[in-house]
Amino acid sequence: MNKLFKKNTIESIQLDKFAENAYLNYSIYVISDRALPHIGDGLKPVQRRIIYAMSELGLKSSSKYKKSARTIGDVIGKYHPHGDIACYEAMVLMAQNFSYRYPLIEGQGNWGAQDDPKSFAAMRYTESRLSKYSNILLNEIEQGTVDFIPNFDGTLLEPKILPACLPNIILNGSTGIAVGMATDIPPHNIGEISNALIKIIDYPNIKLNDILNIIQGPDFPTGSEIITAKDEIYKIYKKGKGSIKLRAIWEIKDNSVIITSLPYQISGIRIIEQITTQMRNKKLPMIEDIRDESDYENPTRIVITIRNNFSYLKIEKIMLHLFSITDLEKSYRINLNMIGLNNKPSVKNLIEILSEWIFFRKIIIKKRLNFNLKKIVQKLHIIEGLLIVYSNLEKFIQIIRLNLDPKSIFKKKFHLTNLQIETLLNFKLRSISLIEENNLRNQKKKLDIEHKNIIKILSSEKKINTLLKQEILLISKNYSDQRRSIFKKRKEAKLLNESELISSEPITIILSKMGWIRCAKGHTIDPLNLHYKSGDSFLLSIKGKKNQTMVILDSTGRSYSIDIVSLPAARSQGELLNAKLNISEGSTIKNLLIESNNKEILLSASSGYGFICKFNDLIACNRNGKLSIILSKNTEILSPLIIKDNNDKILTVSLLNRFLLFSINEIPRLSRGKGSRLIFINKQDFIKNKDKLKWIFLINKNSLIYIKTNTEQFILNYKEIKKFYSLKGKKGFFYKNIKNIKDIFIKNKI
Repeated sequence: MNKLFKKNTIESIQLDKFAENAYLNYSIYVISDRALPHIGDGLKPVQRRIIYAMSELGLKSSSKYKKSARTIGDVIGKYHPHGDIACYEAMVLMAQNFSYRYPLIEGQGNWGAQDDPKSFAAMRYTESRLSKYSNILLNEIEQGTVDFIPNFDGTLLEPKILPACLPNIILNGSTGIAVGMATDIPPHNIGEISNALIKIIDYPNIKLNDILNIIQGPDFPTGSEIITAKDEIYKIYKKGKGSIKLRAIWEIKDNSVIITSLPYQISGIRIIEQITTQMRNKKLPMIEDIRDESDYENPTRIVITIRNNFSYLKIEKIMLHLFSITDLEKSYRINLNMIGLNNKPSVKNLIEILSEWIFFRKIIIKKRLNFNLKKIVQKLHIIEGLLIVYSNLEKFIQIIRLNLDPKSIFKKKFHLTNLQIETLLNFKLRSISLIEENNLRNQKKKLDIEHKNIIKILSSEKKINTLLKQEILLISKNYSDQRRSIFKKRKEAKLLNESELISSEPITIILSKMGWIRCAKGHTIDPLNLHYKSGDSFLLSIKGKKNQTMVILDSTGRSYSIDIVSLPAARSQGELLNAKLNISEGSTIKNLLIESNNKEILLSASSGYGFICKFNDLIACNRNGKLSIILSKNTEILSPLIIKDNNDKILTVSLLNRFLLFSINEIPRLSRGKGSRLIFINKQDFIKNKDKLKWIFLINKNSLIYIKTNTEQFILNYKEIKKFYSLKGKKGFFYKNIKNIKDIFIKNKI
C-alpha cells in the first residue's frame, strides 16, 4: 500500500489552521462576490449579471417585454449558477418602485406591493425589460470602458463592473449582510448628488459642511419625513455610520387623521395590524376606527378616526403616542460599507464615496476616449489608403487585372498595410467616383478634428473634468426629479400617560354613609334615588370626567386619591372605600374633589387658619394618603373653595358673627401645612367652643350675601360687604348687631 504513494505527497496540517483558512476564504468570497456592492456601479454581482444578461437579450427600455423566466434562465445558465428563486427575488427588488429610488427594471404583471413586497407572481407569469435609468449603467459598455472576465465555466465573458455614468451606489443605495460585516446605504436624489459631484470636481478640498448644503440627506422612494437633526446627519456622513429617523406624513381632516406616506419598507397593513391590536387590548381608547383607503391614485391613505369624547386631547399628542408604539416612526441604520476601487471592503464617509467615484468615472472616460481614438486612427489609416488608390486608380486596376497576387505588389509599390489592402480589395466598383473621393476627404477632415480634440482632452486634466461635468449635468437633466423625503423639525415621540388614555366622558361619583363608593355615567343621575344597602344612605357625590383623578379629604386633614376608572359602576351597590384606601381610624370623609392638576384650592380650618394649594398637591401616591392640612386639637376642616378668579375676595364669618373681607393674594401658597391666620379666633373662646371660623366664601362685585337668623333675613350687596375689608389684627367687624346667624349663602346677580 505504501508503495503507491511517493514520499511527501500528503501534506499534514492542523485542523484549526485548516478551518481558519477555509472560513477566511469563504468570508472573502461572500464579502467580495455576493453581499457588498462595488463603489463603481453600486451593484452586487447577481444584480450586475441580471442587468448585463438583459442587455445581451436586447431587453432595452424601448424593446418589448419578455418573460422573466427567460431572463433568469440566461442569468443562472450563463453567469450566476445559483438558485433561480434567489436570482428572481434580486430581479424583483430592482423592479419595485417602493424598494428602489430609481428602479433598474420595468415589469408587467404582479411585482409585489408596498403592503406585501413578497407577494410578487412567479417568474413564468411576469414580463420585464430594462428601465431607462439602466442606460446610466450600460451606455458605454461596448466602448472598451470595462474589463471582461470569464464566466463561471470559462465559456463566456462577463463585465467585471458596469461603466456607470452616475454613482448608483449612493443613488439607489444597498443593503446586505456578509460574514462579519454588513452594509446599509440609503438612496439619495439624483439632482442633489449631481450638483455635489460638480462641486467636488471644482473644489477637491471642499468640506463636508459645504456638501451638506447641497445634499440634504437620504431620499427614500416612499417619501415620509426625516426628523433627524442636521447635526446628527453631519455625524453620519462624516463617520459613515449612524441611524436616521423616518416618520409618516399625516394631516387632519375633520376629526380624523389621514396618513399619506409611510416610512421606507413599512407597509400599511402592518400599521393597521399594530393599531388594531392595541385597540383590542383597550390601550387606544381614543381611536374609534381605522381603515385603509389606499387605491391606484393614492398608494398610501390610512384614515384614523378619533372619538369625539377625546376632543380635549390634541390630535398631535395622539400622533406622538402612535409614533412611539407603532412603525409610523422608524429608525434606519446607516452603514456606508462597500467594495472600493482597491477591491477591499471599507466604511467610507460621503466625501470619500463621491471623490472615489469621480476617480472611477475619470478612468472610464479615459478608456472610452482611448477606445474612440483607436477607432479614429484606424479609420484615418483606411481613408489614407483609399485616397492613395484614388490618386493611382488606373495603376491599381491594371495590377488587379494582370496579377494573381496583387497584395504583394501593393505593399512594395505603394507601401500599403494589410488592413488597407483588404479594404481596397473589398471596395465596390460603384464607389469609384469623384463624389466618393470628396466624401472621403471630408470624412478625413472631420476625423482629424476629432482626433485632435481627443488628444487635447486626454492630455489635460482640466478638460477631462469639464467633460465629466458636462456629462453629469446632461444625465441629471434627463433623470432628476423632486425630492420625496422631506426634512422636518418635529417633537419627539412621547407616550401618553394613563389619565390621557382614558375617555373624557362625564361621570358622577357617589359615596354612601357606610363607605360604599361607585361611579355613574353622565351628570343627570340623582344619587338620592339610587338603591343602597339596608341601613345605608347617600352621603356625598361629585361630578367630573372619567379621565380625571378624585381626591378625598377626611376629618383629620389627610387627603387620598382614587383612579376613577377603577371604581365600580352605579348599577352595583359599589365597593367599600376601605378596600381601596387605608382611611385613618376614627376619621370621617368630609369632601370629594375633582379638578385639573394646577387648579388652586383654598383649604381652611375652624381654628381660623388656611392656605392655598394646587389640586395636584392633594394627590397621594399610596393607599395611606398624606397629611395635607395640619389641624390642631378639636379643629374641623371646612369645605375647600375652588379659586376661579384671583381678583375675587375672601369673606370669613365667625361663630360670634364677626365678618372679615380680604384679598386672595394675602393668603400664602403652600403644598401642605397649617397656613396663616384668615380671621382672629380667641384661643379660650375656641377651646370653650364659643367662637370659631364657621363660614368662608369667595365673592366679587356681583355677589349678594343672604344671612338667615332665628328671626329674620338680611341681604348684603358688595358695597356693604366692603366695610369688612382687612381690619387690623383680622378681628373682624360686627354688622348691624346681627346675632344668632343660622345660615349664610352667596348668590351672584345675573
